[in-house]
Amino acid sequence: MAASPNLPMVSGSAQGAYHIYHADAYILDVELDQPIKLARQEYGRVAIESRRESLVTQSVGETNIEGLISFKRGHTRVAGAHVKQKTDVFGNDHAGWVTLATAALEGYNVEDIITADRVVAQLSTQHSMTNDPTQPISHVPRVNFLGTRFENLCVGGYPVEVELDLAFCGPKPEGDRSYLQDGSFLDRVHRQLDDIVETRDLPESLEEKYSAEITYIDDLKKRATDKDGDGAGANGGSNGYPKLRCSLVKKIKLPVEIPGVRTFGNAIFIRDFGTIYLAELEVGINNGHSESLQLQGNASPSKPSDSNYFTLKMLGVRLGCPGSGGSGGSGVSGNGQSFP
Repeated sequence: MAASPNLPMVSGSAQGAYHIYHADAYILDVELDQPIKLARQEYGRVAIESRRESLVTQSVGETNIEGLISFKRGHTRVAGAHVKQKTDVFGNDHAGWVTLATAALEGYNVEDIITADRVVAQLSTQHSMTNDPTQPISHVPRVNFLGTRFENLCVGGYPVEVELDLAFCGPKPEGDRSYLQDGSFLDRVHRQLDDIVETRDLPESLEEKYSAEITYIDDLKKRATDKDGDGAGANGGSNGYPKLRCSLVKKIKLPVEIPGVRTFGNAIFIRDFGTIYLAELEVGINNGHSESLQLQGNASPSKPSDSNYFTLKMLGVRLGCPGSGGSGGSGVSGNGQSFP
């Protein structure tokens, strides 16, 4: 692992405002139950949680996990930077606090059934400066997934074409509202789930799962008009804050029929093997978490604001036969928190 030295500039602005960069990335995680028992192992994980500009990278060479899952190489990168002034050719101001998380996996192979030349997950969040002296840094970021992709994904040697919608989250919600309070974003997730539920011969277990998520989205829409619209819901995390799962997959196309293979939304079911989920995205809320920074003597006595987080996992494999267990590949997460 290589990390930059501490830089002298602390991210912040006038009147004691500051920003905390937060991001993590990993190449692969694996946990097996059969044919052998293997406790969860992670490869290439890096993370930052700091008020200082940071860059952390890691590279991992050829790796083989019990002859079942392997990859040729991979790298991860997380970074945080305060861009004080940046205007593009159209005159748009991009000044703000930017966090980047990247995970790249090459030569991926699961039991010689799922293979890919290269899989990249990348997300960046930008918290812009505002004209409000009481809140000089936006609490909700603009998110970007540019660079995220699959290259030559195959099932059983047959090519699988995956069309991604890197703009699925849409523009930053107006009024610094969270994405879970944004009607347009909730509508897009709702339509995505509706399309899956309407799939012919959808397994009953998946229909029940997605129908429950649609009900949850309807509840979020109702609460979005409330003052405390980010309150806990049925799908909330352990901290009582809501989260919503969706996918950047727009379409999966099988150029030729593959025996025993079906697709449902972002999922590929492979008979006598298992299921692979592509480009899963979780959008949620983190409460202010300045405790670790206070221990370092870096934080303000007041905790930072709640913030949106985004977690993207490009490959989620649920093995069924002959192996059983799970594996996740090319995963990234990012958000930032601001005070006041």
